[in-house]
Amino acid sequence: MGVIHETGHARYEQGLPQQWRSQPVGLARSTAIHESQSLFMEMQLGRSREFLQRILPQVSDKLGAQPALNAENFVRLTQRVKPGFIRVDADELSYPAHVILRFEIERALIEGDIEVEDIPALWDEKMMQALGLDTRGNYRDGCMQDIHWTDGAFGYFPTYTLGAMYAAQLFQAVKKALPDLGERLQHGELQPVFDWLQQNIWQHGSRFPTEQLLINATGEALNPRFFRQHLEQRYLNR
Repeated sequence: MGVIHETGHARYEQGLPQQWRSQPVGLARSTAIHESQSLFMEMQLGRSREFLQRILPQVSDKLGAQPALNAENFVRLTQRVKPGFIRVDADELSYPAHVILRFEIERALIEGDIEVEDIPALWDEKMMQALGLDTRGNYRDGCMQDIHWTDGAFGYFPTYTLGAMYAAQLFQAVKKALPDLGERLQHGELQPVFDWLQQNIWQHGSRFPTEQLLINATGEALNPRFFRQHLEQRYLNR
């Protein structure tokens, strides 16, 4: 899934308008849109039942036939919800909690309400509140697990949840444009999906403001109901 995620980033970069590549308008629209493309591939497409059924024979070939890799269990393993210490390994439901936790610490730090040395204790407190996990003394899986703060990329974390919401809305628009999408995915026909993204997102670079880009692609501005509906359909309506 990590490879699929990064492939989403790569496909976006590859799809940006080549004729504008030396100008700002030819760059990616925003980090949130960038994350929407990776999360579109990883969460919306990559964790869909149809895609998982398509790749199961290849997974079984690499890992060997085993009871855990029967068709239904393979889907459940990939869509399992279980809070964990590591953000990049988090499931779709608990991932936003990781983002909120980091955002709240960032905001308190930037506003001067806390100092750097306060972060480990605050991290432990918020991990217990948000995810029910005891991280006391676990610095390896704690506040130093991400590169963002050491790189000075403050304010980046919310783009993951914004990206997840954008991705859900975009995927809904793709399903509307391609009514037989499920069948296509089962047969490994991904090109129509890439073509839609190229037409509606990639080729435009930074030509439009983010809100207008989404309106052009889906018919409306960002609406979190699509993300909520996606989570309910995948994890509650089985």
